[in-house]
Amino acid sequence: MRLGVHVWDFSGGDGGPAAIGDDLVRVAHAAEAAGVGWLSVMDHYFQMDAVAPAEDPMLEGYTTLGFLAGHTSTVQLGLLVTGVTYRHPGLLAKAVTTLDVLSGGRAVLGIGAAWYEREHRGLGVPYPAVPERFDRLEETLRICRQMWDPENNGPFVGTHYELAETLCSPPPVSRPHPPILIGGGGERRTLRLVAQYGDACNLFAEDPQVVAHKLNVLRRHCEEVGRDESEIRKTVLYEGESLARGDLEEFVEEMRGYAGLGIETVILMAGRGEDRPAWIERVCAPAVPRLAELGRV
Repeated sequence: MRLGVHVWDFSGGDGGPAAIGDDLVRVAHAAEAAGVGWLSVMDHYFQMDAVAPAEDPMLEGYTTLGFLAGHTSTVQLGLLVTGVTYRHPGLLAKAVTTLDVLSGGRAVLGIGAAWYEREHRGLGVPYPAVPERFDRLEETLRICRQMWDPENNGPFVGTHYELAETLCSPPPVSRPHPPILIGGGGERRTLRLVAQYGDACNLFAEDPQVVAHKLNVLRRHCEEVGRDESEIRKTVLYEGESLARGDLEEFVEEMRGYAGLGIETVILMAGRGEDRPAWIERVCAPAVPRLAELGRV
């Protein structure tokens, strides 16, 4: 099992905006020194007002990942996750391709159906109803896969998007293309899209029984579309209290249950305002080898 780190707070400490870049460099270096396998950042226009004031700093996602690519050499890089409404599909595929090329094949396309209405209204970005957002998500997944198909530079005509040419040059370094991670546990449409188009899924680590149920649903969808479910990498976002209390042994035991379900990566987040490089060294670094051992059981 791998450990990942997710950055959602861009406050930069007491130094204000000028300190954000240096803070992210320290996070990136600490993550690689700890052996972390995945580094992701938030992708929103505003900070999520459910967890912190919307006025808190929020960086544009792919600019941030490009910056991190220049300060890392081993970790996979992705957004957890891009809302389908945020970028036109062709430009999204181009951004992910650029990140993949410049990082030497370390980009992941993390994507979901979007949910934060306030930021859409705030910046004047259309915010369709849920069914349309899922329809747009499916078309976006199809467009990205076509953009990354060297044998198909032709048009794409869908209900919501029309592209005259799906030319993408240079092509991605990753083969056959950057992995597509679809976030969310919706059983009717989200996990169906994972089965049809995804290389990975991301679920909340609410409870092993809940995750086991979601994976069973995914398995059924894979059977229905004729997909080998083992091809899909399973990841979870963990927000439990064991590591916050400093109890590494309890955390490892929790993760043992998820590893038994086939979870390949667990992603952690530091608390708001925490010194994240110090948190990575104190909390994540000791957990990395212990989680790696779970994969060998």
